[in-house]
Amino acid sequence: MHVCHIIVDDFLPDPDAVRDAALRLAYPEPEEATYFPGRNADQALPIHGLDQVISALAGEALQPAPGTSHLKPRLALDGQSGKGGIHVDNAHWSAIIYLTPDAHCQGGTSFHRHRRTDSEHAPVFPGEAERMGLNHPSEIWEKIVFPDQDRPEAWDTTMTVPMRYNRMALFRSYLWHNAGPSFGATPETGRLILPLFYIPA
Repeated sequence: MHVCHIIVDDFLPDPDAVRDAALRLAYPEPEEATYFPGRNADQALPIHGLDQVISALAGEALQPAPGTSHLKPRLALDGQSGKGGIHVDNAHWSAIIYLTPDAHCQGGTSFHRHRRTDSEHAPVFPGEAERMGLNHPSEIWEKIVFPDQDRPEAWDTTMTVPMRYNRMALFRSYLWHNAGPSFGATPETGRLILPLFYIPA
């Protein structure tokens, strides 16, 4: 058995407090175009005991992945876009806690199958890179992600986790996935998430 997705509703015991804290943070405009739509907060938003809860759900000891935007809220308003599209994350597990009230929620997080390679994830198991026509797993960026990330005809959507307030979506970082649409005219009505990235402890 290989678990790839874990969805938990009503995840945080006090989501309003976390949302309010996220809205009080600054979201500076980046100096150059970012890979993902929207802006990261200027600081992380630690939540006591969160890493232990995620480890228990995943069934393995995890720690925050270095060099990621772990626990930095991200705000994406209507019209904001990024350079990237369908992708994988540089981690072992990824998670998103949705902090937008249901009245404003749009989209969610989508997962995809790459048509040419007939794959739903980057090559992580023995023989997969070769089957996908790659010499090494690292070639996914040059031969799959960058050429095809913004080509809808290159992918099939396999599932979408709808955005819902205080829903936590935990999934394997190597799955082909994409963020939902940016929306909202103000931080209070925009797409507000708390991203998490983990590697084995």
